[in-house]
Amino acid sequence: MVSFFVSLCLLIIGYFIYGKFVDKIFGTNDLNKTPAVTMNDGVDFVPMSWTKIFLIQFLNIAGLGPIFGAVSGALWGPTAFLWIVFGCIFGGAVHDYFTGVLSMRNKGATVSELVGKYIGKWPRIIMIGFSVILLVLVGVVFLTGPADLLKILTGQNRWIFVVIIMIYYILATLMPIDKLIGRIYPLFGICLLVMAFGVAGGILIEGYNIPEIQLTNLHPEGTPIFPFLFITIACGAVSGFHATQSPIMARCVKKESDARKIFYGAMVAEGIVALIWAAAAMSFFGGTKGLSSALSNGGPSAVVNTICNSVIGKVGAVLAILGVVVCPITSGDTAFRSARLTIAECFKMDQKKIVNRFKIAVPLFAAGALLTIINFDIIWRYFAWANQTLAMIMLWAAASYLVQAKKHHWICSLPAVFMSAVTSSYILQAKEGLRLSATFSNCVGIVFAIALFGAFINYTNKNNNDEVKLSPDNNPSNWYI
Repeated sequence: MVSFFVSLCLLIIGYFIYGKFVDKIFGTNDLNKTPAVTMNDGVDFVPMSWTKIFLIQFLNIAGLGPIFGAVSGALWGPTAFLWIVFGCIFGGAVHDYFTGVLSMRNKGATVSELVGKYIGKWPRIIMIGFSVILLVLVGVVFLTGPADLLKILTGQNRWIFVVIIMIYYILATLMPIDKLIGRIYPLFGICLLVMAFGVAGGILIEGYNIPEIQLTNLHPEGTPIFPFLFITIACGAVSGFHATQSPIMARCVKKESDARKIFYGAMVAEGIVALIWAAAAMSFFGGTKGLSSALSNGGPSAVVNTICNSVIGKVGAVLAILGVVVCPITSGDTAFRSARLTIAECFKMDQKKIVNRFKIAVPLFAAGALLTIINFDIIWRYFAWANQTLAMIMLWAAASYLVQAKKHHWICSLPAVFMSAVTSSYILQAKEGLRLSATFSNCVGIVFAIALFGAFINYTNKNNNDEVKLSPDNNPSNWYI
């Protein structure tokens, strides 16, 4: 119980202390006009209040991620608390913040354009394809999942719900951001927070025993903590998917000083949600063995449903349905919207004209519709790795920016090194990877991360010795990961 409250306090303190430190290093300045002001087009660039943007950003990056990921990550026991707290403060929140503020400084640029500007031409080209494919996969999974669940709940044909959700996706992707997303997302964001705090209150009031942190692997199957825990819990700690979402809201921020509250703050809020669900999962079922049994008999959605119904009652049942149906849909639609923005930016297509939006949306949703009839479970297994790889690349891009701007790069380069070791080690030993031995994979992963860091330090030294001081707005000499 003590560990849970200490972890909760650390997340809050991290926002006020480390978040402020990160913001100071970047140097937000309200004298700089944001894209929402200078490029207002009434579609994607629309000024909104920071409170509304915060709730939209929170829902965009959260969805079911900090719930399902935390529930699955709880199998390792309270060690998960450490990853959520320190991963969120020093990794995920920094990652989300820099994606947001760099997008604001670069006319609302998407993650692929940011990577291209601060790392190089070829990484940009790779990231365009990588991110669009990733976003379409997310959109389709968060369409078919809720449709299948609604079929079970109602007994209606699955395709009825697929069509309904697809129509909503199209509207959310094409309509001005303040007309649909801007109106309903803040409400759902509040509901997601209410569900989390309701679960926390129920667990505490009913006296469930939340275990204390111990540096022991409690996974029933003995799955190693490194690198598997750091891949399993993404949303709530570090998640590359957020890099595709922050630029959406960066186009709506009125002034730079709101960036910390929106981007760093939303990530900390997500960390709190993940912390609550990890604690609830490992305490409600009496430990990791009980949780493992519950997960094997219905998966994370069944676990969420059981906990909500038990500790919050009828309200919990409603919130559980909201969580497993509405939350993934609200992540799926912004995934397609982000894919549209990425493609539009790549081909320099003005999105103020609705005909240009349709030119991108039609083939995008055609591809999505085809994927709904294909069983791509094997492909989807790579999502977790691809997600964290995207986070790693964006952190390196942010570190590169800091070097060019003559600022302290360690706040981004150190988490980038860690995520480099995690992602490379994982793909070498995971079932969907090369299935090599853990010892060998971890050693190779660490060497790979050190090699990247060495290349980065060499790039840093060259930059510092350059007689011409680079401006943050200038293209750097290409540095390839």
